[in-house]
Amino acid sequence: MSYPAIADHGVIGDLHTAALVGRDGSIDWACLPRFDSMSLFAAILDDAKGGRWRVAPRAYSAAEQRYLAGTNVLQTVFRTEGGVADLTDFMPVGPSRAGRSRIFRRVRAVRGQTPIQVSWEPRFDYATRAPTFHPRRHGVLATDLDNDVAAIIGPAGVAWRLADGAATAGLTLAEGEAAWFVGTFDEDELGGIPSHDPEATLDATVRFWDAWSSRLRYDGPFRREVERSALALKLCCYEPTGAIVAAPTTSLPESLAGGRNWDYRYTWLRDSAFVLYALDRLGYETETDAFLGFLKRVCRREDSRSLQIMFAVDGERQLPERTLDHLEGYRGTGPVLVGNGAVDQFQLDVYGEVLDTAHAWTRRRAPTEGLWKVVRDLADWTAAHWREPDSSIWEPRLGRRHYVFSKVMAWVALHRGAQIAEAHGHAADAERWRRDAAEIHADVLARGWDAERRTFVQAYGESSLDAALLAIPTVHFLPYGDRRVRGTLDAVRRELATSCEELLYRFRARDGLEGGEGAFVFGSLWMMQNLAMVGEHAEGERLFRNLLRRGGELGLLAEEIDPATGEQLGNYPQALSHAGVINTAFILEKLRGGG
Repeated sequence: MSYPAIADHGVIGDLHTAALVGRDGSIDWACLPRFDSMSLFAAILDDAKGGRWRVAPRAYSAAEQRYLAGTNVLQTVFRTEGGVADLTDFMPVGPSRAGRSRIFRRVRAVRGQTPIQVSWEPRFDYATRAPTFHPRRHGVLATDLDNDVAAIIGPAGVAWRLADGAATAGLTLAEGEAAWFVGTFDEDELGGIPSHDPEATLDATVRFWDAWSSRLRYDGPFRREVERSALALKLCCYEPTGAIVAAPTTSLPESLAGGRNWDYRYTWLRDSAFVLYALDRLGYETETDAFLGFLKRVCRREDSRSLQIMFAVDGERQLPERTLDHLEGYRGTGPVLVGNGAVDQFQLDVYGEVLDTAHAWTRRRAPTEGLWKVVRDLADWTAAHWREPDSSIWEPRLGRRHYVFSKVMAWVALHRGAQIAEAHGHAADAERWRRDAAEIHADVLARGWDAERRTFVQAYGESSLDAALLAIPTVHFLPYGDRRVRGTLDAVRRELATSCEELLYRFRARDGLEGGEGAFVFGSLWMMQNLAMVGEHAEGERLFRNLLRRGGELGLLAEEIDPATGEQLGNYPQALSHAGVINTAFILEKLRGGG
């Protein structure tokens, strides 16, 4: 079976869902109508069974992908024996979306005559239900016994062959000629291509993305990479509720040995906070406004004012984890999972990330009554529970421990809560939370610092380290000139080093899971931020440039990278990785020249 590299895919989306498009012209992943819906195409998780939609020349010698500048409109260019052809893929956004998810694909003969092959192989419900095909005047309708419906619409006169679970067609384009195909979901009335007005829809989609990206505030040397990261983050936003998914995929492996495959199509409050911090730096406020609305809604339903760490994009709390045994997984690396068992973990650090986001928002305006209630409840809960062990940022499936990162973020929760309270007339709350924050600060310095090794440790009373310790100066728990910041950076680089100097493992301690994993992109970016902070700006920037090159021709990053092969691993594109790119670029620019 043939599996292209994870990084050999571009991503398109409509702020409701997203699709992965391979360099070979194949849509290998798409869940419709929203991120966490059942898949319609899942070839990336099972090449034989998953289903795909491929549009490409019958034969070509090379292919490359790029985005139209400032947009999430993807273009794949094929070099053929007789010339050049290109494929343009997008999903309408904004008003042109017209209340439904559609995928538009335009194939064009740029130079020379080009024979084109189209193969449409939908598979409903994670490929558990094969479709029944129905020929229509403008294309092909696919249905199943549960009344799921999908359709492909093509140019007039195209002859479709329906056999072996696929609708296929061939056509030959003369130089300068183009053909449009439109994929729809949950529609059984197939109007022709003109009824979808593809050229106007493409123009409107380009204008939408261009208008959004043109508002980006960053003028440093990494403008192209920052813009692409921002556009990737926007694709992870779920417009109807303000939720933000950690990634639009499930079960892409953290190691090709298997065992560490997770469903990331949900809203982790922590990851969302890092994303919003990055977007806020770029001048994007609408996304924070929308997410805080989502946060208020889910907090109103929380028991005892404690926070569940993740939710479905509509705010649903129940995310039971189950295995899809009929799918072999990417390159045969299972399991394929939907849902996420970490949903029930207590992760203390989430309070800090959420209240840090609220603090950034309230610097521009007074908190509403609803937001102030969220701030007060979360800060009070943190003050009452910070002494408890938790599962922390890396979600090990072991018993709880007293993680240093979690205690630091509990300090952030109370420190930021106090700042919000003080700025908006709640002096008694501010004073109380500052006392609690000071107690946490002293506790971390007393129990989380290993004086002999001159480093903070991952958990109280233990010797192992983790990359999350590098957040200590970035959240202002200690000033970056503090000797303990430098000592921890040096120790983390020694103990979590990989064979590539710009990459770190996130930890080496046992976590209750089978198999290994690659180097963690976000932790590696924390290292580069720390280097700039302790005065090694040139080294931090050099390593940052090395890491950015790993994003390939599209500049997209997964969660992890295999240090031995350079291959991207884990779910893709990963919101946390791209938030880290933006934040690192800003820190490097701020500290350039000793600033």
